[in-house]
Amino acid sequence: MVEKVYSVSGLTRKIRGVLEYEVGEVWVEGEISNHRAQSSGHHYFTLKDAGAQLACVLFRGQAARTNVTPENGSQVQVFGEVSVYETRGQYQLIVRSIQLRGEGMLQARFEALKKTLHAEGLFEESRKKQVPTFPRVVALVTSSSGAALQDMLNVLERRCPWLQILLCPVAVQGEGAWRQIVAAIQYCNELSRSRESGIDTLILARGGGSLEDLWNFNEEMVARAIVASEIPVISGIGHEIDFTIADFASDLRAPTPSAAAELVAPDGEELSARLRDLGAQLTFRTGMVLERLEEKLDTFATTAVFREPVRIVRELEQDLDAQEERVVMCMEAGLALREEMLSGVASRLVSQNPELAVQEKEEELERFASRLALAIEAQFTRWEELVDARASLLQSLGLPSIFERGFSITTDTKGRPINSVSAVMAGDSMVTRVADGSILSAVSETEATQRAEKRQKA
Repeated sequence: MVEKVYSVSGLTRKIRGVLEYEVGEVWVEGEISNHRAQSSGHHYFTLKDAGAQLACVLFRGQAARTNVTPENGSQVQVFGEVSVYETRGQYQLIVRSIQLRGEGMLQARFEALKKTLHAEGLFEESRKKQVPTFPRVVALVTSSSGAALQDMLNVLERRCPWLQILLCPVAVQGEGAWRQIVAAIQYCNELSRSRESGIDTLILARGGGSLEDLWNFNEEMVARAIVASEIPVISGIGHEIDFTIADFASDLRAPTPSAAAELVAPDGEELSARLRDLGAQLTFRTGMVLERLEEKLDTFATTAVFREPVRIVRELEQDLDAQEERVVMCMEAGLALREEMLSGVASRLVSQNPELAVQEKEEELERFASRLALAIEAQFTRWEELVDARASLLQSLGLPSIFERGFSITTDTKGRPINSVSAVMAGDSMVTRVADGSILSAVSETEATQRAEKRQKA
């Protein structure tokens, strides 16, 4: 069986029909590369992923109605219809609409974080640090393989070749790249505090890209690390129209990495020209000052100082002699006054000599001691006389003296005094003490009866 033979054009049209009918309109996601913007207003680019690529065309009319301009490296989602460009036999996607991949969600997160950090005051101009006019060591926190690094190095080398540069390579795109950025900022500050490097300016930079590509610079921890940095931070992220949270938090924002390098590095040629201008101004002003001094010198040359210097010197010598005499008189008068004051002070010092005061107090103490001794002795004498008198009185009132005067004391046999006749009965024994002994006696019955009768009568 003979199969149908197609012409190239016929087969291409058949394939085109199949694609347009079977696939038709689709959404496709990928990265833009090989972008070309024609003068006609049409855009041609390739949409690729890790395993394949797809040719795309965005015609002028559709390009005017879309909000996203194709750029190399952008991660996008495009809507269009699959077709075939018959002249080349190449299938392609005719783009009707284009949007950044995940742009809506990321933009919402961006706005929310921006609002929160702004409310905390992290974006206030008053807290931002002054960037040095003439830095000595600049740290570059960026990708070591990106074009942004070469752009900055070229600018710094051209404008300020003496500047020391410290490269802190970090990932600027991809999951978790923000952690490397935060660590690099903190590391530069640690180096600066330890005075090992003397970093005085830090540039945080990367090239352009989509919102998703730049998202690591929109992380909250990156913004807080920039604010906490003791080193002034200049951000140069993306293109002029790109704004990230890091741009708002940085001390100075540059539209591109190259612009950031230009802000840091003073232009050597401009400085040289400025120095030449200043040198010329200095020479001119020095000449003017010298001219004024020459005029003053000419004026002074006509004064008496130059015309009659000897006379002026002699007058000054006479004035000096007069001043010397006044000084001598003042010194003599001052010395006399000081001597008089010194004499008075010496007299007061002698009169208030502590040795004399101590001597006077010692003499006064001796007098008090003598008086005290006499008083004590007199008091002891009075006490002795009083004791003798009391002893004499006591002796005269004592029992021996009473017994010698003829008195006696009568007690019962138990030593109890008998001071009444009613205290004894007939037959009771009594003891009578006299001066030279004791007398034992007994009460008779007659005596007891007489005493009883007397009591009854009484």
